[in-house]
Amino acid sequence: MLLSHRTRLLELWRIAASYRLDTHFPVEEAPQLQPVARLLRLHPAAWGKKHQPNAVKYALEDMGTLFLKLGQLLSTRRDLVPPEIIEQLIQLQDKVKPFDVATAIAQIEDSKYGLGQNIDSLFTRFDTKPLAAASIAQVHTAALPDGREVVVKVVRPDIQKTIVADFELLRELASWASARIEAARAVHLIDIVEDYRQVMLNELDLTLEADNTTKMRNNFLGSALMYVPEVYDASKNVMVMERIQGVPISQVEVFDKLGYDRAALAEKGLTIFFTQVFRDNFFHADMHPGNVFVETPPVKTLNSEITPVDLGHAPRYIGLDCAIMGTLSKEDQLIVARMLLAVMNNNFTALVDIVSRAGWIPPNTDKHALVRDMRRTVGPMVQKSINEIDFAGVLMQILDIARRHHMSIPPQLMLLLKTLVHVEGLGRDLYPDLDIWSLAKPILSGWIKEQLDPMRNLQQLRQQLPEILLSSTDIPKLLDQGLQSLASQGSRQDSQLREMQQIRADMLNDRRRDWLALAGFAISIAIATQVIGWLSPLFYILAVLAVLWRILA
Repeated sequence: MLLSHRTRLLELWRIAASYRLDTHFPVEEAPQLQPVARLLRLHPAAWGKKHQPNAVKYALEDMGTLFLKLGQLLSTRRDLVPPEIIEQLIQLQDKVKPFDVATAIAQIEDSKYGLGQNIDSLFTRFDTKPLAAASIAQVHTAALPDGREVVVKVVRPDIQKTIVADFELLRELASWASARIEAARAVHLIDIVEDYRQVMLNELDLTLEADNTTKMRNNFLGSALMYVPEVYDASKNVMVMERIQGVPISQVEVFDKLGYDRAALAEKGLTIFFTQVFRDNFFHADMHPGNVFVETPPVKTLNSEITPVDLGHAPRYIGLDCAIMGTLSKEDQLIVARMLLAVMNNNFTALVDIVSRAGWIPPNTDKHALVRDMRRTVGPMVQKSINEIDFAGVLMQILDIARRHHMSIPPQLMLLLKTLVHVEGLGRDLYPDLDIWSLAKPILSGWIKEQLDPMRNLQQLRQQLPEILLSSTDIPKLLDQGLQSLASQGSRQDSQLREMQQIRADMLNDRRRDWLALAGFAISIAIATQVIGWLSPLFYILAVLAVLWRILA
């Protein structure tokens, strides 16, 4: 129950009140927020305090990692959040309050990477001022003894306990909502919370991030789209990797000074997303601007007198912070691709048919009504640029449609939807006139055609043939086991049949006894009534004898 988390709830109430968060949101324009605002003003921590600069950023920092992540997600949504709040949330991408450098150095020296060595023997230079500090870790720049420039990522100390506690609270809220709100059940809200809990706990283990980074690097080796830095070493709470030169994708003014084509950058970013989802089935699921960089010339050239510098190639994206990655099953990949293509072709009958075949709607669903709702909600998006699409609003409408038609959305797709929210926010800032549909359609069509190519499937079958032939040696054993299982099942069925026949016979005997007892009871009533009246002792004797016979027979 939520009362079991009352200490944490009271702490969150105190933090929100002490920073007077009620003064940072347009309460007058949103009546549903007014009870919350009154509740915050009632807390003693709010008494005598007024509007404070950067209060939203500081409050989310004090609330903990889970709330920092929420702030990072909202930082890409200028269409949903007021500009003055966005400016604070952007700082949560890489300007969170850092922890003490002595603690960071101690963790480095005590880690598997440090092996008890002194920081001066590990690096010829270690910069004590963090380059960036985010929700999970902070990053320091350094130089290895061989001269290579690196960044050293160190996990924040003692954050796992807070994350676990907050997810327990979040799960209680999800359970409460799922028991009362059909839309929460439709999207499997409890499963989503559990999945994201595991995702965030995995993010605390930098060896997993190192493996993800290496895998994505191998996927884009030699690519003109994206460069992924090399990981040199990693332990559970420390990772050392190649230092790159670039700026966050949100710094569009830098791209303008450098003469970069923002439209080309936006198209390249969308191509990377679809490549990750469909070609590699391994996509970055935490794409806030603090994790998405673009190559730039050396920092010393970035000033008011800057002139375009030739990198020797078109600027590429830089993939960072690969802690949260998503994958889909082959079946879900194909379903998502076909759904998107159906939307782009304005074929909502096909869209509903795909959803139905995937088992996401009950058999008795009114498909014509669902087609009508989808066409009304999703159809207008296809003709708009990314700046005109309210993706989050459309998503909420789709979830409402899912609730009304009892649609069940698999939890594994919710991480992809979260990523799409990030991608739309990034594209909106970088190049608002981007036509995502004309760019995505040939990519999806080509991928689906490739998946359904008979020659490709035949080639895959040929590659799997040795394994199939090897597994065929188990066929006699499997057949024998199957026959034994059938024989055993047959004997069990015979035994169950005999038991059912005995039960049926017993039920027939019980029914006969019931009729005889009822008849005896009726006869006793008739005798008592016709011979010596209702109060005759004979009536009671006969009735008792009939009941006892029924019970004891």
